[in-house]
Amino acid sequence: MPLTSFQNTFAGNPLNRASERRGDASWLSERLNSDDALALALWNGKPLLEQGKDGGLQLAYLPANMADEMSGGAERLLFMGLWKETAVFAVDIEGGTDPADGPLAGLGRFEDLRATALRLPATDAAIVATAKSMFEWRRRHRHCAACGEPTQVVDGGWKRVCPACKAEHFPRTDPVVIMLAVHGDRCMLGRQEAWPKGMFSALAGFLEPGESIEEACARELEEEAGLKTLSVRYHSTQPWPYPSSLMIGLIAEVESDEATPDQTELSEVRWFTRAEARQVLAGGYDGVMAPGPLAIAHQLLKSWAEGD
Repeated sequence: MPLTSFQNTFAGNPLNRASERRGDASWLSERLNSDDALALALWNGKPLLEQGKDGGLQLAYLPANMADEMSGGAERLLFMGLWKETAVFAVDIEGGTDPADGPLAGLGRFEDLRATALRLPATDAAIVATAKSMFEWRRRHRHCAACGEPTQVVDGGWKRVCPACKAEHFPRTDPVVIMLAVHGDRCMLGRQEAWPKGMFSALAGFLEPGESIEEACARELEEEAGLKTLSVRYHSTQPWPYPSSLMIGLIAEVESDEATPDQTELSEVRWFTRAEARQVLAGGYDGVMAPGPLAIAHQLLKSWAEGD
């Protein structure tokens, strides 16, 4: 059951993560080799999908022992958790040859997650996002940050340990504030020059050490648009597996509508009434595009435009 009234894409992983069992190597081995255990597969970051009974897309699951054979060892395996009593794993596959044309022929096709996420059941998208984020972390942190030696995967894939200096390394998630600035009955969207023509979005930036969410929101608005923040209201969060961020969605009341783009992060800013924001979301406002429903920026704009 969702913990909030609003849930973004990639949130809502239904698996019991069973984190208390990750350190039990014998239990994990037993589950991995059990007849009912399942695994999802990612090839170069793309999940293996199949057509469901309703004609839509869904995750294609493999027998876990097949995933174990394909993995070549613990480095490419991840214990995802339990679906009721069924153990669920994930396998990370790399290389230039599509496994769906080889050992996984007939079991599905590997598809780009960003392109297919909204066509998947919400729970499937959340499960895949978890696996993708974890594999990206492991791929980028194979060496010890303390001494530089290669690390080894433990705890079902949720921790790396350095055999040289004994340092322990855990998955990192980078927090990002993303905020819709509002003044009176208008909101502001910004544009980066590198974006597709007409694309505008909410402003965003990474939290810095020693900074609260509210302080990061105020800093980013002042740095990028010269705006002073009066108050900050929380909307929702979104796990974002590119590579592994947590988007913290906010509505920020600002002092004035005299915004100036910094010409580094932002090339242009524009203000919109609620009616105009609804037109932007519908794709019918003066050539302005909003991010699609996959993005939390879309949901922030929609929530404000509808008066939530």
